[in-house]
Amino acid sequence: MTSTSLNINRWRAFALLAVAFFMTIVDLTIVNVSLPTIGRDLHFSATSLQWVVTAYALTFGGFMLLGGRAADLLGRRRILMVGLSFFMAASLGAALSTGEVSLIAARAVQGLGAAIMLPAALSIVMNMFAEGAERNKALGIWGGLGAGGATVGVIAGGLLTRYAGWQYIFYLNVPIGAVALALVPRIVPDSRLATTRRRFDALGAITGTGGLVLLVGAISQAPQYGWGATRTIALLAASAAMLAAFLVIESRVDSPLLPLSIFRLRTLAGANAAGLALGGSFFAFIFVGTLYMQQVLHYSALQTGVAWLATSLTSIALAGLAQLLVTRIGAKIVMVVGMTLIGAGVIWATQVPVHGHFLGNLAGPFVVAGAGTAFAFIPISIAALAGVSEHQAGLASGLLNTSQQLGGALGIAIASSVAASHTQMLVHAGSTAPAALTGGFQQAFWVLGAIALLAVPAIFALVRRDELSNAVAKTTIREPQPALAGAN
Repeated sequence: MTSTSLNINRWRAFALLAVAFFMTIVDLTIVNVSLPTIGRDLHFSATSLQWVVTAYALTFGGFMLLGGRAADLLGRRRILMVGLSFFMAASLGAALSTGEVSLIAARAVQGLGAAIMLPAALSIVMNMFAEGAERNKALGIWGGLGAGGATVGVIAGGLLTRYAGWQYIFYLNVPIGAVALALVPRIVPDSRLATTRRRFDALGAITGTGGLVLLVGAISQAPQYGWGATRTIALLAASAAMLAAFLVIESRVDSPLLPLSIFRLRTLAGANAAGLALGGSFFAFIFVGTLYMQQVLHYSALQTGVAWLATSLTSIALAGLAQLLVTRIGAKIVMVVGMTLIGAGVIWATQVPVHGHFLGNLAGPFVVAGAGTAFAFIPISIAALAGVSEHQAGLASGLLNTSQQLGGALGIAIASSVAASHTQMLVHAGSTAPAALTGGFQQAFWVLGAIALLAVPAIFALVRRDELSNAVAKTTIREPQPALAGAN
């Protein structure tokens, strides 16, 4: 096979993997504009509605590392297909849901499918492209899709809810996933680690994910029960105990889900800290901004989706420039610029009034935050994977996406709690319902903007220019090899 045809085959496979990745990111936010409609149709309580979003994000982030480990050991293409199958089946189940329990359960399984699928896809990308300019180009496109996928999800959700019904935001995944599933064996090369040791840290996955579920539950329900209530304190204590157990397990087992030694790579640690803040600020910004537009400004699902187009188009338009700047001035500075812009855009949104208008009050914050995602997603993707050896490819890719998705789940829980608490306080003080809601959303925007800006000192302290610049010389990534015969 000539080098030209090999290159064409790589990019063809990359395009298919990118579609799978795009589906998982879109589904993180596609339900946002449909939440009021879903809540009415399935009789959700006000406090449980956010779990349609957070159930997906928690299992997505919580089982990502286990998915990456399975991909490394059992074969990345095989695990990719397993994840796609889970994702499609859960999407169908979500579309057919008749109550809040069945929908939340389907969303959790959908997140599990994404957690299995995504690290396998990104590991294959890492193995197809040698570290350096070619991989940076691929990861630049990958990061651009991540930046645009969240807002494209909101737009698609608005269109489908308006013209077809909320069920079709889930039905849509079934034919796309079926086509991808049929093409993967023909187009995507397989690779795995050449090892006979295949141990899975299931206890680590259970304690880590369980601790995070309890933490999100405690934060999101605190406004209802009170921060000093026995229930809230018990949930927080149980969460702390499970997360502590997770760290102990990871430090002692032979094949840990998350080898703590990987954080000795300071650039990787800094990129994941930035990824956590990115998810905690931007994904939650979409959630809160959508609620403001629908509950205060009374936008329809379609109007809300179109409004977010300002963010998506800005992010897509600047993705090429972001990639160029990463090459010219380095990932570290571009990452700082991106997180600063996200923080600035979200904080600008704190001025939204009760009788707001898109052009006067929302367009500016949306554009600035959208620019920030273009300058943040791409360098974070590159920095988190720079210099990672082949045997840790699945781990590193899983860790990056875990940081972003868990950041989103925690950010939404924190923002919901802050908004609800402040709204209740304003109602008790005599404010009208629209004014109280607006005040609550403003307070949430302040917190989310601060989360984004907290990434800046972490980036300066942890991300090292020499680790980024020396990555090409240190690479051990090889071309994908056929799967070992008989290794199942």
